[in-house]
Amino acid sequence: MELHQLDPAIARQRLAAGLRLRSGPFVVALRSDIPALSQQVLQQYAHHTVVDDDGFCDFHVHVTPPANLRRWWRPQARFLLDGDEPFTPLPLHHAFPMLEWGLNWCISTQAHQYVILHAAVLERGGRTVVMPAPSGSGKSTLCAALAHRGWRLLSDELALLGLNDGLLWPLTRPISLKNRSIGLIRDFAPDALIGTPVPDTIKGAVAHCAPPAAAVRAAQTPARPGWVVLPRYTPDAPALLSPLPKAQAVMELIDACFNYSIHRHQGFAALGRLVDSSDCHRFEYSQLDEAMAIFDRLAGTDADADAGADAEVAVEAEAEANEKTRAPPARAAGNAAP
Repeated sequence: MELHQLDPAIARQRLAAGLRLRSGPFVVALRSDIPALSQQVLQQYAHHTVVDDDGFCDFHVHVTPPANLRRWWRPQARFLLDGDEPFTPLPLHHAFPMLEWGLNWCISTQAHQYVILHAAVLERGGRTVVMPAPSGSGKSTLCAALAHRGWRLLSDELALLGLNDGLLWPLTRPISLKNRSIGLIRDFAPDALIGTPVPDTIKGAVAHCAPPAAAVRAAQTPARPGWVVLPRYTPDAPALLSPLPKAQAVMELIDACFNYSIHRHQGFAALGRLVDSSDCHRFEYSQLDEAMAIFDRLAGTDADADAGADAEVAVEAEAEANEKTRAPPARAAGNAAP
C-alpha cells in the first residue's frame, strides 16, 4: 500500500506512533507528532510504500519537540536516531528539512554496502547520468527539471553504487530546492508538487519537490552507468557540454564520495569501473530549456553509440563552437536557473 492510500487521519496517527516507509533499498521507521512535518511527509512521500510493522527496519527516526520550555518558547525540533541525538536542535519550522538532512546523514554514514556519492542520478533508456557537484552548482535545479522532462529520478543527493554489480540503485526521495530555484521549477514544471518554502535555514529558503510517482514505483529497479556529468550554473552562459578526461572524472568522484576511506581499494575499483562505463563531460548552463535540449541529444546520441554516435560528435562540435564564439543563445523567458 502506498502512503496516499491511507486515510490522512489514520496516516497521521500511525506517524505519531511510528510509520514504516520503504525508500529505495531501505526501510525507515519514522515517528513524529509535529503537524507541519506530518503534512509534508504525507505530501512528499505520498507514493512510497507503507511497510508492515513487524519487519526489519534500517533506521528508527524520531523528530520531536524538546521536553523542556523549548517546546513552547522559541520552539525547536530534535532529530533522534535509535534514541541518540546526533544534531543540535533546529527551529520547529525547520523540522522537515531537518528530517531530510538527517536521513541523508543516516544513509551516508551507515549504508556501506554501497559506494555513496554526493551526486544526483537519473536514468533514461536504461542508462544513468551521475552528476556530482557541490552545493550551489545548480545540480538539484537541473535534476528536478530532468525528472519532469522524461528522465527517471533515482536520487537528488545520494548516488548508491553497487560495489560488485556496478549498478546505480535508486533512492527516490524529495528533491531539495533552494532560494530562486524554487520559483524557477514551479514555472518550468507546473505539474511538480513543491512543498511550502521554509525560510531562514542554513541554506536559505528551502522547499522540497516530491519525486514523480512513476520514479518512486520503480525504486527497486537499478540501472547501469551511462554518463558522468559535472554540472555548473553560470549566469548568462550558453549551454555547453565539453569532454572531461576520465582520469579527472575519477578524481572528481573520489572527492564526492562519502565512504571512500572505508572502501579504499574496492571503492577505487568501483569508481574506475563506473567511469570506464561512462562518457564523461563538464556541463555549464544558465537556461533550463537549453539544458534539456543538450541532455536529450546526449541520451539520443548514446542510444546509437554502437552505430557511430554521429549525434555525439555534433553535440561536442557545437559545444566547442559555442566556447569559441560565446554567442548569446536564444532564451526562453522565465527559465534562467539560479
